[in-house]
Amino acid sequence: MADVFSEWAQHIEAIESGYELMLAYAAQGIEGDDGPDSQIRHALKEMNNALDNLGESAACIAEDRGLVDYRDFLDAMNADAKRAQAGIHLVLGKAAISSQLIDNLNASIHLRALLTDLFLIDEALK
Repeated sequence: MADVFSEWAQHIEAIESGYELMLAYAAQGIEGDDGPDSQIRHALKEMNNALDNLGESAACIAEDRGLVDYRDFLDAMNADAKRAQAGIHLVLGKAAISSQLIDNLNASIHLRALLTDLFLIDEALK
């Protein structure tokens, strides 16, 4: 079970640190990133990977902790994660990632809903 807790913490860290980097990147007025190895692309890829199995980790922890009535919330969180991933995929598909593009992704209701979901479930799992 320790592996699940570690995996959950890694998912949360990748998403939170990626979002913090996105906020800083959006404020810089950059016209385009430095290509496939740029810091922003790396952060977006890490966020995307973290979103792939996010719900599975949370479900294992919720069951271990005896949290009741969590499945509906995890379904909603997973739907928000898929929608946020769609935005991340759109941005990663661009040849150049501008600050404006990242600012628009930051403002996406889907990404904001996901972050709020994560804050809520992370507290509930503690």
